[in-house]
Amino acid sequence: MVVRQFRYGNDNLGYVVHGKTEALAIDGGAIGPVTRYLEENGLALTMITNTHSHSDHTVGNDALMTRDTRLITPEEAAGAGEIIVEGHSIRVIPTPGHTLDSVCFHTPGFLMAGDTLFIGKVGRCFSGRTDLLLRSIRTLMTLPGDTVLYPGHDYVEEYLGWCRTLEPKNRHLDQAMRLYDRSDVRSTLGREKLVNPFLHMDNDDVEEALKRRGLPRESIGERWNSLLGLM
Repeated sequence: MVVRQFRYGNDNLGYVVHGKTEALAIDGGAIGPVTRYLEENGLALTMITNTHSHSDHTVGNDALMTRDTRLITPEEAAGAGEIIVEGHSIRVIPTPGHTLDSVCFHTPGFLMAGDTLFIGKVGRCFSGRTDLLLRSIRTLMTLPGDTVLYPGHDYVEEYLGWCRTLEPKNRHLDQAMRLYDRSDVRSTLGREKLVNPFLHMDNDDVEEALKRRGLPRESIGERWNSLLGLM
C-alpha cells in the first residue's frame, strides 16, 4: 500500500492510501490536489473516511464523493475494525480522547493518527476524558517503534519548542527538528518516545519540570493530567 500526504488549510494534513487501482481518502480536505493525484495515477476513490468528526477534517468529504464512493464514518470504521482497500487490510484503532469518535488508521509501517498523537504532543482532550486519551496513547505505543507517524496537523515547530521548555537538555529534540520537512511531515513512534514528554512520563527531567511548576507528579495519572494542563 502507498500512503500519500496532502497539506491543506493552515496546517491540516490529510492522506490517500492506495494500491494499483483503488484508493481511500482519510481527512481529504485538500480537494484539488487529491483529485489531481487520483486522476494522474488512474485511481478510483472507493472510500472516504475521517480520523474524527471535527469539521476541519471532514471538509472535503462532499466534494470528493462520487456515485461509486462510499463514505465511512469514524464510528462505522471503528465498529468494522478494518477497511479493505484492494485486498489489503487497514486496521482501524479506536482512540477516544481528543473526541469520543477519534480513530487512527494503521497499515504495516504507517499510522495515520489524526489529532490523537502529534509530533511532540498528544491531542487536546476535548472530550474531557483524559483517562480515555491515556489509554488510547498506550494502545498506539504497542505498535512497532519504526512505525511512521503521520499526524493530522503540522504543529512541529510549536510543539517541539514546547518540549524544549520542559526538557531543555533533551538532545533528541535537535535531531527531530533537523528531520522536520514541511513537505513530508512525519516522525516514528520510536523517535516520539524520545522527544514527546507524554510518552516518557517516568523520565526524571519530566518529573523535575512538573516539580518546578508545583504540579502533581506522584503517579502516572497525575503526571498525565499535569502535562495536559500545560498544553
